[in-house]
Amino acid sequence: MPVTVIAAKPAAAEVHPERYRYIVNLTDPIFRGYHHGRRKHDDDMAAVLERAHAAGVKSMIITGGSLHESKEALELAHQLGFYATVGCHPTRSAQFDAFRGGPERYLEELDKLVAANLSAGKGRVVAVGECGLDYDRTHFAPKDVQRRHFRSQLALAKKYHLPLFLHSRAAHTDFVQILREEGYDKDGGKAVGGKGGVVHSFTGSVDEAAELMDMGFHIGVNGCSMKTADNLIATKAIRPDKIMLETGSCPRSSPVHSDAPWCSMTSTHASKAHLASLPPALNSLYFPQGTKPESFVYGRPVKGRNEPGAIGGVAWVVYKLAEGASFEQVTEKAWKNTVELFDLTELQ
Repeated sequence: MPVTVIAAKPAAAEVHPERYRYIVNLTDPIFRGYHHGRRKHDDDMAAVLERAHAAGVKSMIITGGSLHESKEALELAHQLGFYATVGCHPTRSAQFDAFRGGPERYLEELDKLVAANLSAGKGRVVAVGECGLDYDRTHFAPKDVQRRHFRSQLALAKKYHLPLFLHSRAAHTDFVQILREEGYDKDGGKAVGGKGGVVHSFTGSVDEAAELMDMGFHIGVNGCSMKTADNLIATKAIRPDKIMLETGSCPRSSPVHSDAPWCSMTSTHASKAHLASLPPALNSLYFPQGTKPESFVYGRPVKGRNEPGAIGGVAWVVYKLAEGASFEQVTEKAWKNTVELFDLTELQ
């Protein structure tokens, strides 16, 4: 149901960072000082979390990109009091077939991991994924392999009535066909035990977004979702009741060079024009001045690393694209969508 809003655009003096609440994804070893597999500076996770909190981040969802990384994501979620997903990224789906015991055993291990971490409270599994299709990177896993193991993870989500954390790149036709064939054609798959989900880091068209929303899915946007003018048009078309904000998510040590901490908003992106109006008070929180990894200073961000606090910049661009909504209304609606989809009742 569309949200009713009042046209209001706050002046810089009226900005209150503590009012804007976000949930973000945190997954890469770059937050521990490792850049492309090499240690460049000290672990500064605590400082990253402090900056995120100051920017309005209230919690984080740590995304699993394989069986091994899902275990790591859960361990980190328990340690930090956040949440996690369990699943296998499409570019990792060849791991199913290479696993000792075969794909059935791999899926069984994912199943066990979900079952063991469903208890109430923080640190639990809140979604199955990241799963889906990525036809831009079939050199990591062929299309047929991706499709087969996407279906198996949909079965897992239906079994445990969990939402999906979805990935789709250059594969929309096959992506929605599989979802429809597996019962996710409407209401997010409610009739077959599904609980909807979010298609994260969306870079598709207006028509593709509309089809996914009509099927009952949410759309997640980040820096990668706002690179071009067409991206901004698609972002603007996302309904308030279906939008989610993110800095991105990426399996640790992933072969895929995309998403957080890489999916930042840069000066070459179409979103830059909208960020120009970001009030200084918020700009210093969302995009604090950083240093190069080799000149690391504890307490300062690292240049080129997309930190969780930057989600506020994503929210600002969505607000500038929205018609008749205040910044606070945009962030609050995205917050509520996230809390409701992933059943994060303790954050309400």
